[in-house]
Amino acid sequence: MGNWVVNYWFSVLFLATWLGLNVFLFVHAFLSYEKADKYFYTREILGLALAWARASARCLNFNSMLILLPVCRNLLSFLRGTCSFCRHALRKQLDHNLAFHKLVAYMICLHTAIHIIAHLFNFEHYSRSRWATDGSLASILSTLSQQERDEDSWINPSQSPNMTVEYVTFTSIAGVTGVIITIALVLIMTSAMEFIRRSYFEVFWYTHHIFIIYFIGLGIHGIGGIVRGQTEESLNESHPHRCAEFLEQWDDHDSHCKHPRFEGLPAESWKWILAPGILYIFERILRFYRSKQKVVITKVVMHPSKVLELQMSKHGFIMEVGQYIFVNCPSISYLEWHPFTLTSAPEEDFFSIHIRAVGDWTENLIRAFEQQHSPIPRIEVDGPFGTVSEDVFQYEVAVLVGAGIGVTPFASILKSIWYKFRHADHNLKTQTAGHAALNFDKATDILTGLKQKTSFGRPMWDNEFSTIANAHPKSVVGVFLCGPQTLAKSLSKRCHQYSSLDPRKVQFYFNKEDF
Repeated sequence: MGNWVVNYWFSVLFLATWLGLNVFLFVHAFLSYEKADKYFYTREILGLALAWARASARCLNFNSMLILLPVCRNLLSFLRGTCSFCRHALRKQLDHNLAFHKLVAYMICLHTAIHIIAHLFNFEHYSRSRWATDGSLASILSTLSQQERDEDSWINPSQSPNMTVEYVTFTSIAGVTGVIITIALVLIMTSAMEFIRRSYFEVFWYTHHIFIIYFIGLGIHGIGGIVRGQTEESLNESHPHRCAEFLEQWDDHDSHCKHPRFEGLPAESWKWILAPGILYIFERILRFYRSKQKVVITKVVMHPSKVLELQMSKHGFIMEVGQYIFVNCPSISYLEWHPFTLTSAPEEDFFSIHIRAVGDWTENLIRAFEQQHSPIPRIEVDGPFGTVSEDVFQYEVAVLVGAGIGVTPFASILKSIWYKFRHADHNLKTQTAGHAALNFDKATDILTGLKQKTSFGRPMWDNEFSTIANAHPKSVVGVFLCGPQTLAKSLSKRCHQYSSLDPRKVQFYFNKEDF
């Protein structure tokens, strides 16, 4: 079986497992609340809406537990670089961390919507039962109010027929935190849209950190215990299957059926999010510690088209090709951190980045470095972090595709190849970059010999892939892209199209840079 096929089916298996766990948790919770005797009386008031609300809450907790893990970049770098079992197909899945982060976010939105709708029905059922005068079990249960009985007697939080949904929502812990969580989620999701993230990164950056409010609200959401079930002691004393039909005898001292006693459901969300929350806090502490280590700017170069190159040094900084760092400039913003691909090679005694003016923050940074008579702004750096491009030297043949500023990851790779050829590194598997690498330091075009370099335009991808497949019929080819999604779809399609079904023949691996 070809490597591409193995990776594909491994990705399918991973997603199927995640979806399967969501389905299992939903169905298990749904049946538990729909069938359990503990919630017999609760179902008399709420009906199916109880099971829908609790099942969606279970999946909401599960995905909230997962949402932070794909953005624990130090954890991913550790798994990518040091764990022996995180190689090949499993290691490949780490490259999809942001895609999985988005999928989990969409699943959270789905179950949030289900949860809200179900609780709207629950509030309506609570209110209707409180108004009812038909002597039904639901109406009698609803008269067991907090004012009339002990704390463990009431089951309907609507204490009077005049209580509205709005009143219950904004006077209960569950209601207030639910509103806060929903607003936070809406802001996070809308500001994460592709257009806003690309054009107004600052809006995305600040709004995305509302996730702190989301998790705090989620952790305390269930403390109020609005949804209640019968206590174990009451179940043993007055089981609903035996006593529900004798509700008129509940007040009789001689009756074997007593008033049912209820308790609020214990808060569960905090149990799901505690461990990943602690892990993420350690992640941020580590990032903060590293960011406070001194960075020395050794060289500043202004390139055409408003591209700023910064060459820097930092004690203990060790990088690999294709990695990236987060950069902060306190004089512009104390809170904003922006990712930039490293353009230097590991063999060099400095690390560098190229910054293009694409927004307010980058424009202000470039303007600050253009002011010749002012002190050089202080820069803080966090990283480096691993990316898919680290695997480039694992391939015999590598195809590097960069669009616009997307060429920056490959500057590091090409420089490193040049150094490896120069020092006769026998561990280098890559064959085909020899000509370009050996001429990497030439001032003239390697084909024409002129100072004006040749521009080839947009490649004909079918011709390129066909040529590579014919020239390397038994090689594993790594195709690396840092560019737009439309180009990614085109290249991914051709990697699949030109990979041989025979694993002994040419196989194309598609790899895309994501931050």
